[in-house]
Formats: sequence, C-alpha cells, structure tokens
Amino acid sequence: MAKIAFLGTGQMGSRMAANLLAAGHEVSIWNRSSDKAEPLAAHGAVIADSPAAAAGNAEAIFSSVADDTASERVWLADDGALSTVSSDALVIECSTISYNFVRRLADAVSARGCGYLDCPVNGTPVNAATGELVLLVGASEGDLERARPLLETISALILHFGDVGTGTAFKLINNLLGAVHIASIAEAVHLARKLNLDPETLIAAVETGPCASPHVKRMIRPMAEGRLADQFGLAIGLREKDSRYCLNMAKAFDTGMSVGETAHRWYRLAIQSEADQDDSATLRVVTENNGTLTKDPGR
Repeated sequence: MAKIAFLGTGQMGSRMAANLLAAGHEVSIWNRSSDKAEPLAAHGAVIADSPAAAAGNAEAIFSSVADDTASERVWLADDGALSTVSSDALVIECSTISYNFVRRLADAVSARGCGYLDCPVNGTPVNAATGELVLLVGASEGDLERARPLLETISALILHFGDVGTGTAFKLINNLLGAVHIASIAEAVHLARKLNLDPETLIAAVETGPCASPHVKRMIRPMAEGRLADQFGLAIGLREKDSRYCLNMAKAFDTGMSVGETAHRWYRLAIQSEADQDDSATLRVVTENNGTLTKDPGR
C-alpha cells in the first residue's frame, strides 16, 4: 500500500481521498478549512497542518482545489507541498487550473525531480464517491503507468491525451462546452415559458430529443420546474472560472471562440448574484434580463 498525501477535501477531493483510504492506503490530508477534513480522520486519515507536512513522506501527492490561486498555495507557498516532497514522488494535480499555470507548475515539479500528472477529472461528487470519475491525463507514459494503480482506485476510465498540459487543455474545452449547453438551455426554457409551453411536455420532448446531452438531461427538469438542480453540479463561480481559463487559452493560441464568449458573458453576469449556486441558477439571470445581454458585465 502507498503513502499518499491529499490536498483539498472539498466536494470532490473528500470523496476521492475516501476511496484511497478504503483501498488501504495511508493517507495524510490537508484542507484550508480543517473542519472539512475531520470526517476523513474517522476513517483513518491523518490531518496535517500544512501541505508541506502532508507531503513530506508521501509517494504520491494529489491535489483537488478550486483554481490557480489555490493550487499555487498548496504547491508553491513557503509551506507548500513542493518544499518537502521527495524527488521520486508523483505529483498528481486533479484541479481544473489554467493551461499556463499547469506548465508553470510542471516546471517547478520537474525541478524537484518528481513525476507530474496533469489529471483533471470529469464527473460529479456522486461519481467521485463511487470511484467512477473519468480522468483526463496529460503525462509521460512512464509517470502514468507508475500512477495507474492509484488512479484506478478513483476512476472508471483514464483517458491519456498526451504530454503534460493536454489533459487540462481538453478539460477547459469540455467545461466551456458545458457552459454553452447550459446557457442555451436557460435561454430556451425562458422562451418556452414566454410561449406557455407545458413544462412536463417540454421536459419529455427535450429528454428524448436529438439535443439531449448529459448536461441537457441534468438541467431541463429543474429549469422547467423553476428550481435548482437536486444533484449539485458545478457552481456558477467555478463554471465562470473554467470558461475564462479556456477563452484565455484560445487567445494564447490565436483563435476565437465566439459562442463560448457569449456563454461566458452570462456566467460573468451570474456570478454577481449566484456565484455559489448550482449552474442551473443561470436561468434566473437569463429570466431577469429577458434573455438579452445588454451590456458587458465585466470580469
């Protein structure tokens, strides 16, 4: 069994760490709010007082945090994990962070002599709890094979896109696609309400229609019924952040994403009042603005 550090025990990280514990690994955990780490201690985890303390003797260090700022804190701060990590350890970053920061972090990890896996995830907290995440990996073949036994504990599928950075590149594209889907559903439901379409018939038609993606199926019922989704998905604030990171990546590679820009504008507007809500709350903002973005909400 491996000695593992897990940094960040929020909605996703706590469930991933729990699966590693259940598999018999020794797991040391750190979270910015220590109370969120305490339930894992009852299952055998050791709570550390800093990322450095968690990572000191670990063979593999996982991170699942909110954004670039949080990732920089857990890895690169004075008491960050890279200050104590051993040179043969595996660094596995599961957070959705920006393409530029992935490259920066990978350089810092390489300078320590560690293996680095760019490993964001697809899935919900339910998938994380059942060990059925899809992992989007950018890494060398050798580092992936070393990490595979641990990754298989938390996932149903591992997709290897190529070198470091490619996993995050796809993750950001994927999450912008999600933003486009959800903003479009919100606009469509707003118009359907204006037309007095029966909600149950609307739900049945959309769920069985050609546009019934997983996002559409998750969103159509709560939106048509005028409530938030029961199964908490991605918070408005995180969706806005991921979309912004993707658009910045596209700009760096000299390409536009006009449809994605429009969806992102809805999210920039939505974070002003709904940042912590499930992204089904986009409908509220679309309704309040009668389906029209009349001004740039700023960043």
